[in-house]
This record gives sequence, C-alpha cells and structure tokens, in this order.
Amino acid sequence: MVLGFLAVGVRLLLHPAHAWPVRLGAVIIALALAGCVLRVLPESSTPVNLLLALLVITGVLGAPIFALLGGAAVFLFWGAYTPLATIALSHYSLSTNPTIPALPLFTLAGYFLAEGGTSERMIRLIRATVGNLRAGPAIVTVGACGFFTSLTGASGVTILALGGLLVPFLTGARYSERQAIGLVTGTGSVGMLFAPCLPLILYAIIAQVEIKAMFLGGVGPGLLLALICVTWATRVRPAASEQKRGWGFDGREALRALNEAKWELLIPVVSLGGIFSGLATPVEAAAVTALYALLIEVLVYRDFSYRAIPRIARECGLLIGGVLLILGVAQAFTNYLVDAQVPAQLVDFVTANVSSKLVFIALLTVVLLLVGCMMDVFSAIIVVVPLIVPLGEAFGIDPVHLGILFLANLGLGFLTPPVGMNLFLASYRFGKPMSEVLRAAQPYFWLQLAAVLIISYWPTLTLALPRLFGF
Repeated sequence: MVLGFLAVGVRLLLHPAHAWPVRLGAVIIALALAGCVLRVLPESSTPVNLLLALLVITGVLGAPIFALLGGAAVFLFWGAYTPLATIALSHYSLSTNPTIPALPLFTLAGYFLAEGGTSERMIRLIRATVGNLRAGPAIVTVGACGFFTSLTGASGVTILALGGLLVPFLTGARYSERQAIGLVTGTGSVGMLFAPCLPLILYAIIAQVEIKAMFLGGVGPGLLLALICVTWATRVRPAASEQKRGWGFDGREALRALNEAKWELLIPVVSLGGIFSGLATPVEAAAVTALYALLIEVLVYRDFSYRAIPRIARECGLLIGGVLLILGVAQAFTNYLVDAQVPAQLVDFVTANVSSKLVFIALLTVVLLLVGCMMDVFSAIIVVVPLIVPLGEAFGIDPVHLGILFLANLGLGFLTPPVGMNLFLASYRFGKPMSEVLRAAQPYFWLQLAAVLIISYWPTLTLALPRLFGF
C-alpha cells in the first residue's frame, strides 16, 4: 500500500493535472489553510493532522479520489492505533457483497449497446412515431438521452455520444443551435433516475436498500423531470408553419424503424422483467442483459465483430475497476468515521440545530447541489451517502426517497457553474465557449431545480410505486 501511494505521488509530479502557475497558487492557499488548521488543533493530534493537510495539498495537485480517501483512511487508522489490515479487510468484505457483480454486468451491457448503433436506431424509432408532433423533437431528444444514460450510467457519456446526432436533428426541426445545445446538455442526466442505471444500484448497495425499490422509486421523479424538459422545449420550438417539410407521420417508416429496433426494445423486459417477476436476482438479470446485448449487437445487427469484445470489456473494466477501487477505500474511510462516531455526532449536531424536517431538506438540497457540481456521481455516492443516511433516518426520511432526492440533486449539480461537469463536456463536444453553453442550458437548470424541490417535498411521487410492490 505504501508503494502504491508512492507511485501515485511520483505520477503526480511527472504528469500534473494543472499548469504549474495554477498548482503553485493552489498549493500556497492550501498550505495557508493547513497552517491555520494546525494552530487550532490539539498538539497531540498534530502528526496525523499534518499528514491529512499534506493529503489535501496532493488533492489540489490533482491526486485521484481513491488516493485521497485511501490515504485519509491510512492516516486516521494509524493515528487511532488501529491495525492497517482493517483497510484491506474492508475492501475484501465489499468484494464479497452478493450484489456487487450487478455493477460490472449492467455496465458491460451498456458498453455493448453504446458500441453498436443502438442510439441511431432508437432516435429513428422515436422520430418516426412522434416526430410529427410539435413536441416530437423534444420527446426524441429526452427519450434518447434518458435511455442512453440509464444504460451507461453517465450523463457526460450521453452528451459526448449523442450530441453529434441530436444537435443536427434539432436544428433540422428549426431549433436554433443554442436551443439545441441547451436541450441536449440540460437533459443528459434525466436517465440517472431510470433503471438499470449504475448510480441507482450503487446507492442501493451503499445505503443497504433493495435495488428493486430504488428502480421503482426513480420512475415517478424521472418522468417528472422528462415531462418538464419536454414541455419547455416544445414551448420554445418555432410554430408549425415555420417548420421544414418532411415532418409528417409516415406509417411505413414507423414500422420499418420499429422492426429494426425491436430487439433493443426488449432490453427493459430482459433486464427488469426477471427482477420484478421474481425469476432472477439483480445479478442474474444483469448477466442475462449483458449476454443479450452482446448477442444482438454481434449476431443480429452485426455492428461490431467478436474481435472487438476484448477491447470493449477492457474499457468497461477500467471504469468499473476505478469505481470498485474508490468504493473499497471509501468503505474503509467510512468504517473509521463510524468507529469515531462521526455520523452519530453529525446527527446530534444537526437535530440540535435544525428542528424542522422541511428546513433540513432545504439545507440538504443546497449541500447536495454543491456536492454535485464539485464531484462525479460515483465519488459523491460513496463518500456522502454514509453520512446523510443516518441524518435522513433521524428526520424520518425514507432511504429510497433520500436516494432519489440525492441523485436528482447530483444531476442538477452537473449543470451548476463553476464546476458543472456536463457544462464542460458540452463545451468540449460542441466546440463552444463555456459561457455560451451555460446560457443555453440555464433554462433547464431552473426547470430541474423546480422538479427537485417537488421531488424533495412530495415523497409520494417517489414512494408510491415501491409501496405498491410491497417495499
């Protein structure tokens, strides 16, 4: 472990994440803050606090999140005279979790579909069936983004993969380029609330709730977000008299598109049908889904050959390996926090100073919004969820509702400057200045903020389906 962190440090020096002037200024600020912290802390804890301060500086230099969490766990356990083998045991206990294999298997299915022509076929199908409606282009965009994000688990990937298809499609429907970029950027994260999205599964594992309950809980809020985005995009679309020709309904084209996409339309049935019918566990359903996606892409559509399978599996393994590495060290870090009674102390502090559940939800929304604009979704789930679940229980918030609220806020954080991830990715994908992308996506930020508040203060929207199915 020591050699591993040494290798991370050497790599940071050889391959810095930022330009030297930026890092130098950040290091100076971090050192000043570390000095202030060390002056107010007890002398007995100075060595550990000094090491933690140095760890913060490495974070400023661009250290990966697993190195920060793992380093913090090592230093804290060392300062508490606890055997460091505890960290390895925490990682091992995580790897033996029976639901963990669902993560790589569902992700692999998404990678197979992304490698093929699934996105083009789904866009063609939705356009052929509802493209003649005034809301048609908006439905196509939101539906395609939601479907793709639910399978890949990353809204940024959706923007990069579908942006080149959807923006020309929307401009062809008489949207301005700015409106088209705003719609694609603003709706990229809608699919995070739909099964079998990876963040839903990861939250269920961390918070120890049923995966099926999370899948059901995301349906109502996800549809609300999609409906709000479609309604606004329809409102700003030019009038029908100004639209280009060729947008009328064509029954033959719809049937051709349906026939072409019929195998991919069965994916939700394959992935979710077995889970909710009781015929398969989430892991078994994930395995069947991955195999099904591979077979239809290689044997039916022939979008790629079997020679591409090792490369796709390797790319999927890099993503999942990173997630599991973060998850393992975060588990050790969380175990220290539990041993030090940090969650219990946090609950006592918050309940002593916040008496209203409504006020707590408002404060939580603000905090999660900040988290969403500063961290990626996987790191945020792993680090923040163990802290907020006890708080939610203290205020009587159902963990399923808390999870959907959490993910909806993270999705909103991706549109929040100055660090909103989707804004940066859209700026890169469309070759536009950050300020222009921000102005284009701004209406969807406010619309989704309103939706997040509805989700937060109307728990029935989230819990109706889980309760109907006995969760």
